[in-house]
Amino acid sequence: MQAMPDLEEKFLVAVVQAAPVIFDRERTLEKVAQLAGEAAGRGARLVLFPEAFVPGYPRGLDFGAVVGSRSDAGRDDFHRYWASSVDVPGASVDFLGQVARDCKIYLVIGVIERDRGTLYCTVLFFGPDGGYLGKHRKVMPTASERLIWGYGDGSTLPVLETPLGKVGALICWENYLPLMRTAMYSKGIEIYCAPTADPREAWTASMRHIAVEGRCFVLACNQFNRKSDYPADYRAIFGEGADAAVICRGGSCIVDPFGNFLAGPNTEGEAILLAEIDRAQIVRGKFDLDVVGHYARPDIFQLVVDERPKPVMTLVREGETEAKS
Repeated sequence: MQAMPDLEEKFLVAVVQAAPVIFDRERTLEKVAQLAGEAAGRGARLVLFPEAFVPGYPRGLDFGAVVGSRSDAGRDDFHRYWASSVDVPGASVDFLGQVARDCKIYLVIGVIERDRGTLYCTVLFFGPDGGYLGKHRKVMPTASERLIWGYGDGSTLPVLETPLGKVGALICWENYLPLMRTAMYSKGIEIYCAPTADPREAWTASMRHIAVEGRCFVLACNQFNRKSDYPADYRAIFGEGADAAVICRGGSCIVDPFGNFLAGPNTEGEAILLAEIDRAQIVRGKFDLDVVGHYARPDIFQLVVDERPKPVMTLVREGETEAKS
């Protein structure tokens, strides 16, 4: 059995509320390095970036699709998105690992992962030694996201044991799936990362609810985008107005296991939000609420989670008794 890491009781974490250089992977990666370095310089041990930060969340794009028809211009938009996305493994993953190593941080970041012809909304995890620790693919893209992103499966639902505690992530509206949250709680998640593209007040209320329900620290992280952050040839229609008009107002925050805001919510602009994690608060909270422990009723309610990968193809060769993917 692998030894548990020695746990740090108090430390700083950060969420980075910023805009990527949309559809420009290399310039966005450079911005990640700059912002991660700034957060680390302020003492953060773990730094979270928003959903789809590399190369951006394609807010407002319809990719030329209506029921029964797709336009050539929309296909061009998809190609542009695909071309700026991230291979896992690949050069961008190596770069992000180097950022984590240079900054000596745990780095959790939303990317658009490219796998052959399909894109996935993914979170990548890196350790302070620069090691790639794993990924989570969004299992349920929301609404029109289903046109451009594939579905993850149960094989990428990690909760990672670290000296800071057990770290995991669910992406945006995945956090509205009660059974998925239960799976995270059952794995003992303590630092619950929630990268998102949702700036609404209802989202913030959900982050407080999850912190209380799971008796965990919740780090919610969104982009802050102005009209000027989008390329001049971006096909979405944001309406009339100056380039300074806010398209996504952020709302990032850090919440403790009793639902108290430790930082944010911030809707004012790009920002790095920091807060101190006191792990003792987790145990204090579970004194009277542990939804997968003493406050559970497994005699009535049970959850089965299938973590097997679901490949499109399996190969069975002569003489073999098991299929190999």
